[in-house]
Order: sequence, then C-alpha cells, then structure tokens
Amino acid sequence: MKKNTLFTVFMLGFWLISVSVSQAENPENEIKVMDFDEFRPLLYKDNDTTYVVNFWATWCAPCIEELPYFEELGEKHKDKKLKILMVSLDFSTQIKSRLIPFIQKNNLKNEVIVLDDPNSNRWIPMVNADWSGAIPASLIYNKNKRKFYPHEFTFEELNSAVDEFLPIK
Repeated sequence: MKKNTLFTVFMLGFWLISVSVSQAENPENEIKVMDFDEFRPLLYKDNDTTYVVNFWATWCAPCIEELPYFEELGEKHKDKKLKILMVSLDFSTQIKSRLIPFIQKNNLKNEVIVLDDPNSNRWIPMVNADWSGAIPASLIYNKNKRKFYPHEFTFEELNSAVDEFLPIK
C-alpha cells in the first residue's frame, strides 16, 4: 500500500513539474484546465458585461471555420464591455502537443480554457437543457438576457446575435 501511495505522490509531483515547465516555456499561452464545477460560475456572471462562451475543439471542422469570426468580433468590440471565452473540449493531455500550437498558428487572442470533465451527461444539460452536446455551440448572456446557439455562426450571424445584447450608444 505504501509503495502505491509513494508512487502516486511521485507521479503527481512529476506531472506538476512538467505542467510548470510547459507553462514557463509558453507563458503567454497558459491554458486553464477546469472541470465543470470550476467552470460553471463563468456561465452566470451578474455584472455590466456581455459574455460570449463558445464550445469548440481543434478536431471540429465547423468550429475551426467559425473561430476567426470570434476573433473578429473581439477586435470589433474591444472598446465595449464584451468578454469572449473559447471553451476547448480538446483532451487535456493534448494541450501542449495540439492546442497550444493551434492557438499560436491561428494567432488566437480571445481567452481559451479547457473544459476537462468526462461526465458530459451531467454538465451538458446544465449549460442548456436542450443542448445535444454537439459543437460548435455558443452561449451569449448578460445580467438581463441569455440565449444559447447550438450551431455554427457566420460572422454576420454572430455579430447580429451579440448586437442584441450590447447597449446602443
């Protein structure tokens, strides 16, 4: 029993060191990895900001096709109270080998986190009761309004959807 515990502690320490080293090598690309319980508060902010939460993965062709639209949206509304969060459903074991190189290659500026919670049957309906779990999918919300979009966007559709949430000036 002690050998297994010692081995587990050793492996955990090794894993923590390797994660720290990879973040040190890519300080501008630190990726937060969260389970759904850690992530859930990000779906319910009650302030004067509009949030766009996009669920995507590097292996999802429609997701990749719409990614530039979220980047363009962020740039277009950088002077407004708009926060874009790109929630990757890639495997956390592929952050260094696949996700970070993808982010760098595509020059993604919006915040990216990894949602690493294998119990998707539990958390998918908590995001939206009607969501099948298919991606891409997006949630746009603020303290007054909330809408879920279980489909791919064109830039015009995404921009129009966000405009419904932003105050008119």
